Order: sequence, then structure tokens, then C-alpha cells
Amino acid sequence: MNEKATVALVRCENYDYASVSTAVRKGLDLIGGVEQFTATGEKILLKPNILSGDSPDKCIGPHPSVFKAVAETFQKAGAVLSFGDSPGFGSARGNARKAGFLEIADAMGIPFADFENVEILHNPDGKLVNKFEIAKGVVESDGLVSISKLKTHALTRITGAIKNQFGCIPGPRKAEYHSVLPNAKQFSKMLVDLNMLLKPRLCIMDGIMAMEGNGPRNGNPLAMNVLLFSTDPVALDSVVCKMIDLNPEMVEPLVVGEEFGLGTTRNITIVGDPVEDFINSDFDVNRSPVPTTEGTSFLSSSFMRRYSAPRPTINPNACTRCGTCVKVCPAEPKALSWTNESHTEPPVYDYAKCIRCYCCQEMCPENAIYVRVPLLGKIIHR
Repeated sequence: MNEKATVALVRCENYDYASVSTAVRKGLDLIGGVEQFTATGEKILLKPNILSGDSPDKCIGPHPSVFKAVAETFQKAGAVLSFGDSPGFGSARGNARKAGFLEIADAMGIPFADFENVEILHNPDGKLVNKFEIAKGVVESDGLVSISKLKTHALTRITGAIKNQFGCIPGPRKAEYHSVLPNAKQFSKMLVDLNMLLKPRLCIMDGIMAMEGNGPRNGNPLAMNVLLFSTDPVALDSVVCKMIDLNPEMVEPLVVGEEFGLGTTRNITIVGDPVEDFINSDFDVNRSPVPTTEGTSFLSSSFMRRYSAPRPTINPNACTRCGTCVKVCPAEPKALSWTNESHTEPPVYDYAKCIRCYCCQEMCPENAIYVRVPLLGKIIHR
């Protein structure tokens, strides 16, 4: 059932810790206070989005000062904290250190949760997925606080409160979901099932500096000057759509989230600063209609998928031949391969094997991969 939701918006124009801490406390107070989300002695997992271990200036994940302010507020309320995330590539702890979270957590006595081992959680009410392999550190907590980043995403248009829970599935296993759920609709159904299973108590989004363009790793930082707070991940992401002037019907996790009863895109009360103060219609995000092939045998054919679906493309001038894209490709057999053993040329795509998950574009460390719509696709989906 989609009940009415509240989303708090709080203006914050920089990452000065005093400013961020004040904004976090204000945002939590606007939606009922931190005491609504923890009791003394409860084990609360803070789950920041740590896609990769890059400098906070690149705006790939929430800023460490936001993480610190949230952690301090919950510690003062008596919560027993842990934190963690599963990045797309590399060790979870190593990426957390490089992104600036581990130093803060160590200073505050917050341990890194177990994101290496898994426990199977059955999901009998799932609409698509009836069981998930979840990081043990998530399962061992009493509650989950999701801390996401306002940024773009090739597959789902934006990545925010809903998609952040995907990091509760350890890295290698995430690739399996991309492999068996090869389009945005199916992938979004999985994300919503996952959220309904994990039931995050609170969603916080860092939009002080957002990322537009070629997100979620290689886009451009852009000041949006806002922190967002809600218990409803669908409502929070819907408000983001309003801020960046994006039709929420183009964001499959929102469409599915409302359909499945995870949250609402319509019955939303906005408190705090007015949303009109943050609207940026020039925000660089894919605003084109979502290509659909459901129910159309011709359009769903492998031929049409190969020649009409948006495809990842490598810029040879930017490619450093690091091989990350080849390593993270979840397709079997892989859709990317080297042309020679010396790797003097960029990897080459076999688009007949490419499942259009855009993991390669997402994880490329050099901004060398972008998503391009072939001419046939532009004609069909115009």
C-alpha cells in the first residue's frame, strides 16, 4: 500500500563539517527526529554508496563529512554502529579507505561490517526474486540507514535511494543479477524486491554536490546545495526527479517501486526548504523515453537488440588499456575482448553478446566509455 510520504529538503552549500552537521540534525528533526530510527543499544548499519575508492571531489559517493555527521547523530542517540558497502570492483575495505570513510569510522570506533561473507535470505513475497545472497554484516544488523548520492546512471537514469541497497549484495554476486536481468525493467523489479526485503529505516541523500552527465562514476560535479531525508526511497528519488526536471516515468525503479508498493511518487509532503529552490532544468541527464521491447517479438529479437539498443562505446583516445571493463563484464562469454596479447589497442565489443548492463561504463576509471544510441534505435524510439 502506497501511503503518504514525507521528504525533507535542507539547504547546505558546502562540506564544512559544522554546516553539514547542522543540516543533518535539521533534516532528521523535520521527519521526526533520530529517535524514530534507533533505540539505545540497537545495531544500526550505515550503508554509504561506495562505488569505487576515489576522491570525494569526484562526487562518486556521499561526502565523508555527511557520513560523519550521520554517524555522530546516531551514536549520540545510543545506536551501536557499523558501516559498509560492496563496491563494483576491488576490496570493500580498500575502497572505503580510499574514499575517505574508513579513517572517520576508525576514529569514531565504527567497525567495517562483514561484506565478504553472505547469508541467504528467502523472500517469499518477492514479485521477481524469491531469495537473495546478502552480506552478513547487513543481516546481523537490526536496522539499515542508506546514504546515497544524487547522480546519473546509464541503466536507470538516476541512481539514488532505491539503487543504493544493491550494494548489500557482495560484489561478485552483483554481476550475476546483471547477467540474468538484462533490461532496466527486470533489473528494477529486482531492486524493488531487495528494498522490500531489507526495509531500510531511513534514506539520506547527499546532493550538496551532485553528479550529472556520464554517471555514476565519470560524470561532472554540479552544485545542488541540498541534503534529502525520507523513510520512503521511492518518494525521495521522485523528489530528485522534480529537482532535475526528469519525468519519473522514465526511471524504472520508481515505476516498479510504486507498482509493487515500496513507496509513492505522488502522495508526497515536502518539508524544510521548498523544492522550487533546488530545481535545475539544465541538469545533464538522459531524458529520452525508455526503450521497451516487451510484448513485441520483432523488437525483442537478438538482431534488433544488437542494432537498436543503446550500447556502450569506448573512446580510444581516453582508454588507458587498464582492462577494468573486461574484468567487470558479467556476460558469459564476455562481450569485451582484447585484439592482441600485448593490449596495445582498446578492448573490442561483440554487441551480439553485450547484455546492455553498462557495468563497463559504470566502472571505467578513465571516463573512456559512454553510452550511444545507434541510428536504428533513434528511429524506433524517437
